[in-house]
Amino acid sequence: MEHLFDQNWEIVPAGGATGEAFFAHSKEQKLFLKRNSSPFLAVLSAEKIVPKLVWTKRLENGDVITAQQWLQGNILRAADMNNERVAKLLRKIHQSSPLLTMLKRLGKAPLLPEKMLMDLTQNLDRDLQQSPVVQESLAYLKAEIKQISCPEFVVCHCDVNHHNWLLSEEDELFLIDWDGALIGDPAIDIGSLLYWYIPEAQWEDWLSKYGIPLTDHLRKRMKWYVIAQTLMSIQWLKDKQVQEEADYWLRYLNAVL
Repeated sequence: MEHLFDQNWEIVPAGGATGEAFFAHSKEQKLFLKRNSSPFLAVLSAEKIVPKLVWTKRLENGDVITAQQWLQGNILRAADMNNERVAKLLRKIHQSSPLLTMLKRLGKAPLLPEKMLMDLTQNLDRDLQQSPVVQESLAYLKAEIKQISCPEFVVCHCDVNHHNWLLSEEDELFLIDWDGALIGDPAIDIGSLLYWYIPEAQWEDWLSKYGIPLTDHLRKRMKWYVIAQTLMSIQWLKDKQVQEEADYWLRYLNAVL
């Protein structure tokens, strides 16, 4: 990475699970670098959903390095997720034809609930499957799967927690960290955001900002995907040996059910 820059630049790891992200800065400029980022990043940048893509370079070993603007700003707080701008940016993402076209070109097919349920039943370890709340959750998913057909598939971010929303000093709102993006039911994103951050009495108001009504069908889809995603997260946390957090989400499942 260092040989892309002259000696006036300092490059430091940006953290994260993959170890593929870096900060680079000189006196004149600051950049966020990532190794082998998806071509999807260029479309996200063009749609002004992520900070501007400055350049892309291919190394001799075949790796591709992307550089984005490194913006000063603030991560949104949990309380900020009720802001109208959050709802409108998520709606813009879900309605974006360029984003959907690019993911399809990259070989992404819609994630169907049947595939999610099959993956869960195959991948949850034996200890989890013996947990009463996990058994109840799987029974719920199986019983309700025929009731959650979706009329449209969109690009979903799939990790809309408040740490991934950046408000720049220029008052630009971005949604970052798109490694888990897929094509699916918009209820995947909407359900997570509402269940995590918005009191149920305010769901209808938040959805009016997003641009759709709160229907019984949407409620069912949101609940189904929140339960499915929570089960997937619990298994991931167990695999990473983060048992305390896995236990937290097991208790959360009880509240959702």
